[in-house]
Amino acid sequence: MPAQLEYKRTEVLITVKTYPHPSVGSVELVCCAGITSDHELVRIYPIDFRYRPESQRFAKYQWIEVDLACRPANKDWRKESRQPLLRTLTLGEMIGTGPSRDWADRNAIVDCVPHRTLAELERLHKKDRTSLGIIRPMQCLDLEIEKCSEKWSAKHEALLKQTNLFGEKPKMLHKIPYTFRYVFRCEDDPGPHRCAITDWELGMLFLRQREKHSEKTALQHVKERFLDRMCAEDRDTRFFVGTMLPRNQWLVLGVFWPPKQS
Repeated sequence: MPAQLEYKRTEVLITVKTYPHPSVGSVELVCCAGITSDHELVRIYPIDFRYRPESQRFAKYQWIEVDLACRPANKDWRKESRQPLLRTLTLGEMIGTGPSRDWADRNAIVDCVPHRTLAELERLHKKDRTSLGIIRPMQCLDLEIEKCSEKWSAKHEALLKQTNLFGEKPKMLHKIPYTFRYVFRCEDDPGPHRCAITDWELGMLFLRQREKHSEKTALQHVKERFLDRMCAEDRDTRFFVGTMLPRNQWLVLGVFWPPKQS
């Protein structure tokens, strides 16, 4: 019988929210991650984010307080994964990028976390199961777009039709019919890496633009924002990356793109 989890009150600045995915028993789940007040990366999972009350729906770069398990749970053995007691979650301060601060407050927090290359993270994963990291790509070469299924699988469709623990009616969850991948180089590896992007912001941008214009225009908007703007020469771009269970497959979970300092 597995040992009972112990929990600890933790302050976390949320830096990552991935696009929701269907899940057994919870209709859908979101993977969230961030930086603790002790400057450590943590994955907060699982969270049925869209089914949380408004008082618990946090934004990116907002501090939260929540009781987190002191070690990974049995179903998610990744080193940084912590199961939350969602009833304890409270919202805190937003860290903005207004003209008076110009990203300085966010920079101060993100810069406290060691930055790695993808090759370094892969070595750390083999050594101690490291599964979260921050990469500062030396060069962002492209954002590849690959067509995939427009519909959820039969299994996922069935999951999305289930009611949650409180008997709420399921909410519509659109399938993103494309896989988006960053192509980039790190300073210690001349060969380009290709990592899929799971950022919720990208998915919502695609859906909004497709509804307003067309699928072709939506793809153009995604590429313009996530490559041309967020990876521009005048941006000090970083990728929040993490592995996907059960494989050691690294994904780009979110992008941090402050202006370069002179």
